[in-house]
Amino acid sequence: MVRGTICRLLVRDVRFPTSLGGHGSDAMHTDPDYSAAYVVLETDAEDGLKGYGLTFTLGKGTEVVVCAVNALAHHVLNKDLRDIVGDFRGFYRQLTSDGQLRWIGPEKGVVHLATAALLNAVWDLWAKQEGKPLWKLLVDMDPRELLSCIDFRYITDVLTEEEAYEILQKGQVGKKEREGQMLMHGYPAYTTSCAWLGYSDDTLKQLCTEALKDGWTRFKVKVGADLQDDIRRCRLIRNMIGPEKTLMMDANQRWDVPEAVEWMSKLAEFKPLWIEEPTSPDDILGHAAISEALVPLGIGIATGEQCHNRVIFKQLLQAKALQFLQIDSCRLGSVNENLSVLLMAKKFEIPVCPHAGGVGLCELVQHLIMFDFISISASLENRMLVIQQK
Repeated sequence: MVRGTICRLLVRDVRFPTSLGGHGSDAMHTDPDYSAAYVVLETDAEDGLKGYGLTFTLGKGTEVVVCAVNALAHHVLNKDLRDIVGDFRGFYRQLTSDGQLRWIGPEKGVVHLATAALLNAVWDLWAKQEGKPLWKLLVDMDPRELLSCIDFRYITDVLTEEEAYEILQKGQVGKKEREGQMLMHGYPAYTTSCAWLGYSDDTLKQLCTEALKDGWTRFKVKVGADLQDDIRRCRLIRNMIGPEKTLMMDANQRWDVPEAVEWMSKLAEFKPLWIEEPTSPDDILGHAAISEALVPLGIGIATGEQCHNRVIFKQLLQAKALQFLQIDSCRLGSVNENLSVLLMAKKFEIPVCPHAGGVGLCELVQHLIMFDFISISASLENRMLVIQQK
């Protein structure tokens, strides 16, 4: 039972010196310190439960997100949790439509990261009070109640609330069996921990060998800084994992559109399933052009980790600009906005392979993708979650 008034909000700047070992390094982010703006919500309820939420950052700038959380705090403090979840769509819009703060958004950038951290904490608190993990809270929710959490503004030309309801209704068939499948077998996953761009060949070989021993069958390698180095590293990892295992590549927005096509044409021999973030995350038509050129080579386009909001995803889907959609639990406006994107992906029959890997991201997004399989997509084809060991 939902209860309590939110009486205290704490936000912390948490950082880890991952740059010292090259962990998380890629073609655009050469020295990331994995970090988070970490939010804690407390209520006056006697149960003493707290809601924990975060948004992922790379070190410097986390203090800016913390400031944005504090700027939004008045929307949350002294609010009854029942009132928030009873009109979650209205509360979401209240946060994202603050008459002054939306000017430094709207629904993008630092203010949206802060919104995600706050809302993640609200969802965590709600799930705890119901005594369920988040995925189970979502799975058990009545379709109409679930849809009442989503702001459909700006996407009704692609997905109406009634269409979303029909998708959820169809998802009721076989839902219990799929839930049992998740509890028994879990969700398919891949690793990107073997092949950060800053790793030496010896480190890459060692980590790849360990991953193979642990049973991994899907691997991702960072590319984009130097073509000849990419060819050498991709050949090394492909030779290690063999031709039957899955390999993906990630350029982290490094290339212009023609450069992406040319570069990946030369890496096609290594049979990547996808190239992730080949160009600017804002360039919908650029992604569409790259997709048109690379799909005939058997290479799909994956993107989404830095898509600002549901509108960008809507346009990527409309433009047929991606073959794999990557939601992010902290870049979008928390569970609320991710739900809308999962439903749009289902309508377009595009598989969702969430972005994760940073501080807390794997732990957060596993709930969303389990819900997606159980209640929306009902499919594991070409779908996987990223797990990082470091």
